[in-house]
Amino acid sequence: MSSIHAGRALIVSITDHTLHGEDDEGAGALVTELLSEAGFVVDGSVAVPSDTVAIRTALNTAVIGGVDLVVTVGGTGVSPRDVTPDVTAEVIDRELPGIAQALRWSGMAAGVTDAVVSRGLVGVSGSTLVANIAGSRAAIRDGMATLNPLAVHVIQELSDPEI
Repeated sequence: MSSIHAGRALIVSITDHTLHGEDDEGAGALVTELLSEAGFVVDGSVAVPSDTVAIRTALNTAVIGGVDLVVTVGGTGVSPRDVTPDVTAEVIDRELPGIAQALRWSGMAAGVTDAVVSRGLVGVSGSTLVANIAGSRAAIRDGMATLNPLAVHVIQELSDPEI
């Protein structure tokens, strides 16, 4: 467990399994574990269907709730139901394309196919960092290893009144 407090986080798992009463196959728990190890306090994990309104509502609720980081998991690919990046683009004020590219690059280096073809975005909404991660366990592990230190840096910049 990390001794630093990196910030407050919320996980939004995008999966159509919720339409059938199933869970997110452990994606939220895995992201929670990885965020906690990096020093984040995880306020919770919510699973929503791959639906524009449901995703937008979850993202807006997290931003209004004042968390420092929202990590979405899933819905970043190229199928017609993969709308997470499209909704994220509507919610964020400023895109951080370098971080999204770093997530894809690290996925490519690790051979994680769904990370490489991810359309995921990373950006800032108000003072909240929003990051889209592909949904496979390999993409989550690799993506969070790349995202965590970058998120800490961005959150520190967003919370510093001197900057």
